[in-house]
Amino acid sequence: MLGVGISRFTGAYPRACVTRETALGLSTMSNLRNQIESLSAVEKAELLDAVWESLEAEALTLTEAQHAELDRRIAHHEQNPSDVIPWEQVRADLLKRS
Repeated sequence: MLGVGISRFTGAYPRACVTRETALGLSTMSNLRNQIESLSAVEKAELLDAVWESLEAEALTLTEAQHAELDRRIAHHEQNPSDVIPWEQVRADLLKRS
């Protein structure tokens, strides 16, 4: 789901994103980021919703095995809602590996 990947954590953009023109006519992703940062919280939420909907429209269909795995994970979480690892810990563990 998070197509940006590790660049979200490092603040760095892949070279291809920096040099090519975006669909909005911006020459760099940093220009896009600057425009996003200038939006109000409500405008950012609306933009996020629009981007999310566009991703859903392009989403690949899941296989039966993927559906089954997701169902299993959801059921496990519903039965054990406190059996989670906080994001901060997951992030710290990932950053230790790199």
